[in-house]
Amino acid sequence: MFKFLKDVVSGSGAGVKDFPYNIGEPYSSAWGSWTHSRGTSKDDGSPVSIFSLTGSNANDGHLAAGRNGVKRLRTVRHPNILSFLHSTEAEIFDGSSTKVVIYIVTEPVMPLAEKIKELGLQGTQRNEYYAWGLYRIAKAVSFLNNDCKLVHGNVCLESVVVTPTLDWKLHAFDALSEFDGNNEVSTGPMLQYEWLVGLQYKPMELAKSDWTTIRKSPPWAIDSWGLGCLIYEIFAGMKLSKTEELRNTASIPKSLLPDYQRLLSSMPSRRLNSSKLSENCEYFQNKLVDTIHFMEILNLKDSVEKDTFFRKLPTLAEQLPREIVLKKLLPLLASSLEFGSAAAPALTAFLKIGAWLPSEEFNKKVLPTIVKLFASNDRAIRVGLLQHIDQYGESFSAQVVDEQVYAHVATGFSDTSAFLRELTLKSMLILAPKLSQRTLSGSLLKYLSKLQVDEEAAIRTNTTILLGNIASHLNEGTRKRVLINAFTVRALRDTFPPARGAGIMALCATSSYYDVQEIAARVLPNVVVLTIDPDSDVRSKAFQAVEQFLQIVKQYHEKAYGGDDTESMGSGNASLPGNASILGWAMSSLTMKGKPSEQAAQAPPKSTSPLVSAVSNASSDSQNTTLLRTASSSAGIIDQDMADQPAPESPTSTDGWGELENGILEDQENDKGGWDDMLPLEDDKPPPALVNIQAAQKRPVIQTKPQVSIPRPKSTSNVGKDTDEDLWGSIAAPPPKVGVKPLNASTSASVDSDDPWAAIAAPPPTTRAKPLSAGRGRGAKPAAPKLGAQRINRASSTQKF
Repeated sequence: MFKFLKDVVSGSGAGVKDFPYNIGEPYSSAWGSWTHSRGTSKDDGSPVSIFSLTGSNANDGHLAAGRNGVKRLRTVRHPNILSFLHSTEAEIFDGSSTKVVIYIVTEPVMPLAEKIKELGLQGTQRNEYYAWGLYRIAKAVSFLNNDCKLVHGNVCLESVVVTPTLDWKLHAFDALSEFDGNNEVSTGPMLQYEWLVGLQYKPMELAKSDWTTIRKSPPWAIDSWGLGCLIYEIFAGMKLSKTEELRNTASIPKSLLPDYQRLLSSMPSRRLNSSKLSENCEYFQNKLVDTIHFMEILNLKDSVEKDTFFRKLPTLAEQLPREIVLKKLLPLLASSLEFGSAAAPALTAFLKIGAWLPSEEFNKKVLPTIVKLFASNDRAIRVGLLQHIDQYGESFSAQVVDEQVYAHVATGFSDTSAFLRELTLKSMLILAPKLSQRTLSGSLLKYLSKLQVDEEAAIRTNTTILLGNIASHLNEGTRKRVLINAFTVRALRDTFPPARGAGIMALCATSSYYDVQEIAARVLPNVVVLTIDPDSDVRSKAFQAVEQFLQIVKQYHEKAYGGDDTESMGSGNASLPGNASILGWAMSSLTMKGKPSEQAAQAPPKSTSPLVSAVSNASSDSQNTTLLRTASSSAGIIDQDMADQPAPESPTSTDGWGELENGILEDQENDKGGWDDMLPLEDDKPPPALVNIQAAQKRPVIQTKPQVSIPRPKSTSNVGKDTDEDLWGSIAAPPPKVGVKPLNASTSASVDSDDPWAAIAAPPPTTRAKPLSAGRGRGAKPAAPKLGAQRINRASSTQKF
């Protein structure tokens, strides 16, 4: 007697003891005597399908056929055949009687008839989906007949199920048997359980039990007839009740009709092989079949074919059935991107299709793939992720950004490509609000400190803009320590006019974070100088800023000395123009540099025009960040000393998003924070262009008259622990004091520490004007001409200025 795999338990329909799955609601239809139910795993709750077959005793013929089906399903593996997970058999005591139940657990599926009703496809989209499903079933039948020499025996609508990804799969292997066509002597039945098959699905020779003819026929003869029955049922929309109905071809597509008739040929030897059906039929040549087939054999395609396919896919996806694109094509795109078989353009299609999902499904099906892609070393993938971060960045949770995403994105700050550095910088506008204070002050601000002295003027400008936009997410202590120093000492003294304009607008946008003493002593003195800036846009912004900050000081005066002696007006400037300003990005023409293979497909073409035009004016009522990109029409916007210098190599040489080689994060204990001095990095000798930028940032932008300079005191070598924590502390201007020495003090005297401008005073002129009598001016007697060959001194004519 058959040995039961599980213990016998009592109870009516209570299931099997220790059965690792929960049995749920049954579907309305299933093949034969089986019951198809929904189910879940007890371990992880994953969905499954559970097929159960009940017999009155262990020797029941249906149970014997069911055991044959379990054995065949367990051993036959194919992508288009139902995947087997688990099986068991048990006795169930139901009152006075005993029943034997066989359970088969498979991947989650549902009957094809119910899925077709649920989708409700019509017209071309219905035909394309049916073509894809029939293509898969024909492949499965061809595998059984031609490769395994097996006969399914009952291919029909009920023997096909559909997976969550809308793939059709073949099951119901109870009547499956080997084809013994070579055994001509045998006269017994070849299909042991052919009695399970309905008479309407049997070809003529099988209905007559003509086993001699069956053995002389090709292995696919019986199942080709079954494929014809399946085609009729799905297009007619009803089950086949008798064989004569197969002659009604009104619902069969014209492109499929010739092959349909060959499948149902009355002569077994002339029936169409299922492999020929999938290869030659015109009906299977449509957009959906071609698209999914290309994705499934993506590894066999070359780079040119992949690039062409993925560039057309966003447009093609709109023409395909939406349900199939979301449930079938999207998972294929996700897996191809994760395993590296898809090219960078696939990311555009993946994000576009993912945007069609509801927010909950987007978080489950799209975001996990994006998080994994941030760890990719493919520069084109990284550029694509940063360019489209506005489409998915808001969906990230703060924990995911802080723990998984930021570490990979931050490597772009030191990338050798200026274009990737700029994209990384702009991505922080979305990611920074989700970062913890420890990451903001301990990592992000250090990177921004170094980007403020980047060789690219656009990056320096946008760094200032980013600081102004994320100021609200910094804690109060960090804002006091960082903002004024970053905007005044560096941005307002930049050689690039839009960078100075960005510094002014950043000060205006963050005015609510400064108290009146800081405005009067540190902000206004630096902004007033720019009212005579050579650039008209900078001058206009400077005048607006002066008016805004003077109004703040005036309101403080009226409150403090008008009888309302309250606390200092460090905030509460919402009524002033520009207080709630949101800064827009400066336009940049930075492009990917390096090998063509490393460039992103979405990267804009290189430009020889200046990198930045101007920073957009801030609007007082805007609450959302607006990314403005306005091109510059002036070719001479960059200073000459910047234009003449060749672009130096980046201090880092990383080619991916791996560990940094310049030790930005490894040397945080020794690093002063980035804004403690004007040097970019202390490890290597800075490039010439960076030296020029830093030197320009150390001196005032405009000098009206030469003034007597006071030598700068040398900094002491002993720096306290507090200095390490203060990113901008070492370059902050000292607070004003009451006693200020007159400007006509002797230059030979020692430096007056009470003078707040001593540290940034301009050096005295080093050249002296020659008297008129020493040159060739008026009153000078001309030299007498000399005859003969003369030695010409060219030293003066070749002297460089």
